[in-house]
Amino acid sequence: MEITFALSLADLQADTDAERSFRKFRLIANDVQGHNVLCNFHGIDLTTDKLRWMVTQTLIEANIDVRTTDGYLLRVICIGFTNKDSLSQRKTCYAQHTQVRAIRKKMCGIITRDVASSELREVVNKLIPDSIALRKSTTTPTH
Repeated sequence: MEITFALSLADLQADTDAERSFRKFRLIANDVQGHNVLCNFHGIDLTTDKLRWMVTQTLIEANIDVRTTDGYLLRVICIGFTNKDSLSQRKTCYAQHTQVRAIRKKMCGIITRDVASSELREVVNKLIPDSIALRKSTTTPTH
């Protein structure tokens, strides 16, 4: 019997920071040793309130199947949103279809490169501080 449970990143790091509380990690229990439970990474997700808050822009999704260097096959689902220009007076900021395709292609390339050159443990460590997302947001063109 496998037990799967979800914890927020703030709970895992014993921190009450609001910046980390919206990211949920799913863990699967492998073994129980006394009062300790040995777990493996099972998935990562965002809370529904964070997802609903972010949908005032164009939603860009990408699904990529990538194999890590230690042989694990990961299905990485990446979501991105357009960012409103600081000088814009509109409430929304939508992207054209060609811009969405170009951004999605760039997202897939970055994720494939980062995941394919790492082991599973390194991929999870990259997801915790959101380093892949920060690098991706700085490399995508705005116009």
